[in-house]
Order: sequence, then C-alpha cells, then structure tokens
Amino acid sequence: MPRVMTLPACSSLSGPAAAMLTALLPAYGFAAAPCSGHKLLPKPRPQASCLQVLQQVYASPDKALRALVLPVDVSLYATPDMESRVVIRTSNGDTLTSKDYSSPRGANGYYVHAAKWSPDSRFFVFSLVSSGGHSPWSYPMMVYSRQQNRFAKFSDMIDGRPTLSGDFSFSGPHTVTATTWKQPGALDDGVTVTVDLEQAFEKLPPSSE
Repeated sequence: MPRVMTLPACSSLSGPAAAMLTALLPAYGFAAAPCSGHKLLPKPRPQASCLQVLQQVYASPDKALRALVLPVDVSLYATPDMESRVVIRTSNGDTLTSKDYSSPRGANGYYVHAAKWSPDSRFFVFSLVSSGGHSPWSYPMMVYSRQQNRFAKFSDMIDGRPTLSGDFSFSGPHTVTATTWKQPGALDDGVTVTVDLEQAFEKLPPSSE
C-alpha cells in the first residue's frame, strides 16, 4: 500500500496578514478556496490560495525508492492537483528523474489517477487522466524502470493500443494487467492485456516516453 502524505490544504496565515489578504480576494473567501479534487472552477481562486497542497508519496516495497506525485498548480481556474509531476527519489532524498505532465495554461495536461510499484520494486506504474477532459475514455499509462531510470508509455508495449481504464493490477514480480480495446475504436468492448514489464522494456526504443 502507498504511504500518502497529506499536507494542509491551504495557507495558514493568521492575524493582520490574513485579514489584509482576505480583503483583497474577490473571487473566493481565502479559507474556502478549493485545493483538491481535480476540479475545474467557475471562477478563479485567490492568487495566494493553496500554498501548501496535497502530495502523494509511494514507497517501493523494498523501501529504497520513493515516487512522489506533486500537484503542479498552473491555473487558478482549477484545483492545484489538476495536473501532476512525478518525481523518483532514493530513500536518501536524491532525485533520480522526473516527468512533468502539466501544460502551459493548465488545461491540456494530465493528472495521476492511480499508481503502484511492482511487487519486486523494479517498476513504478501509473495511469493518467486528461486535465481538460479530452478523450475521457482514455487513461494513458506510464511505466518507470528502475534499472533503466526512465519512463516509457505502456501503449508502446501493447502495439500502440490505448488503455480504457485507469485501474490495473500486478501478478508476479513485475507483470501488469490492464484494459485495452478488442478492436480499434471499440470503446465499449474492452479486453484485458497482460505484460511482463522486464521483457517489454528490453524491446522498447530509447525514445519511448
């Protein structure tokens, strides 16, 4: 099970500073600004809202690595977790690599839907959802390889087919099962596909990310 670290949802300013800031916030009350939930907002939240936001920390089963899912917080018309950055670190705090799924205006990127380490701690797998609601049937999946220290698209491991669900599971040390379509365009006719990630990474070109 991942260890989830929850930080305070919004800034904790108090006293005169908070009173002055609150008076300058026309859109939302400072304390009421929504700071999580992957939500688009009908009006912008305050500039200084959500200064401390939710992050998720996934420890590998052997405790040697940490995968962090960090909110990017680009658009004030969305909660800060509307787009994500994934960072891989050692238990000592050294950053090995990262992948940013944000977009310039905060509406054409992705946020992490589900994430898990393989039982043998060699792969970190996560599914994504479009921040702008594009292709709502599609849940792109990414795989981080500890040995190669890089990310790769899961679709490149299944002949370019998309994944139709954000849910996936592991069987064995590093074999993952996900859902794709039976025939191209058949969104309501999903089938499961099982991939040995070690073998799949050996067949991928270096640019598959």
